[in-house]
Amino acid sequence: MVRHTQRLSLRAPEDRDLVFLTKLFSRPELVVHRPDPTPDSPEESARRLARDRAHWRLHGFGRWAVEAEGRLIGFGGVTVSTEFDGLNMSYHLHPDCWGSGYATELVREALAFSFSELNAKRVIGLVRPVNLASRRVLEKCGFGFRREVMLHGAPTHLFSCGPEALSA
Repeated sequence: MVRHTQRLSLRAPEDRDLVFLTKLFSRPELVVHRPDPTPDSPEESARRLARDRAHWRLHGFGRWAVEAEGRLIGFGGVTVSTEFDGLNMSYHLHPDCWGSGYATELVREALAFSFSELNAKRVIGLVRPVNLASRRVLEKCGFGFRREVMLHGAPTHLFSCGPEALSA
């Protein structure tokens, strides 16, 4: 099933997305905020796609492949968090699309889907403190800063949104 926003088409990831995903996560500017900012190898990208597809099979939802004007521009949506209470919002768009409002449009649709169709009580977003652009997207969409956590060995800001968002 494909979801549509004003400018985006959102669908489950497919095997054919691997070439784009590999190129996306090989870009230094996309991985700069990780504790280890080394770009993903093709094998790591294949594992990432396999995890996303497995999440879809297990839960019936997950990160979408995001298309604009008929071309793939990134991935994003919500997944079941294994470390924190709530669904986890994440998004990775091609740098050529940064600043276009696509991330905000994607996050708003993912929130609407989470609360109306998944009956989520809380959606979280995990952002490295230096990633101000991602923080602004979350805040624009109604997320509030809750606390600092350690994630993969690095300080990370936990944001949340929803009726039970204050229960950190």
